[in-house]
Amino acid sequence: MINHQGLANQSTSHSEHEPTNTQRRTFIGGALAALLSFPGRIMAQGNAVPNDSFVVLLKGLYERPVVKGPNLGLSMVDLNDGSYMKNKIYPVSGTPGNENEKKAIGDFYVQFPTGDLCAYHIPGGSFAMRFTGSDVIFVPDGVGGQYLEGTFELTILEATGIYQSFVGGHNHMVDRLHFLAPGDGSGGLDEYCFCFISRP
Repeated sequence: MINHQGLANQSTSHSEHEPTNTQRRTFIGGALAALLSFPGRIMAQGNAVPNDSFVVLLKGLYERPVVKGPNLGLSMVDLNDGSYMKNKIYPVSGTPGNENEKKAIGDFYVQFPTGDLCAYHIPGGSFAMRFTGSDVIFVPDGVGGQYLEGTFELTILEATGIYQSFVGGHNHMVDRLHFLAPGDGSGGLDEYCFCFISRP
């Protein structure tokens, strides 16, 4: 098991500099460039079966810890062990089901602050992954919190339903996670993360 903070600390921290509009534009531009170069962009949303790749967006405040998590049919994750938090998944490209990018299609579960596993539950099935690497920086938000900006790499360990052929595949995350200041009344985590998921 690994600590996400330790994994992130493998990269350079820019905590002494406040975020600039240029940095924000660079992050968003990088995500869009990755999306445009990703094979999944050519697939229409609403397919009954995913092609070799698809893209989803993790967005919103995390709920933590998960209490009475569902049984996703995955042997490698125990959503009721107290180590997971939860967020919403939104469609971007190539996922079956709902095509409205403003409407959530599923749930994302991740171990935090310790652990290296996560799980996705979207139309057609579920899949578990392990974090294997990162390239991130921390940037103050100017009001007592900070942003984690960068990328994470994950390996798909097991899957159910129409995603079984993705086992052994890869997930490239382009992340901008906002650690909100405790003084704002929440001290929570606000996620905005594109996930580029592909078969082996």
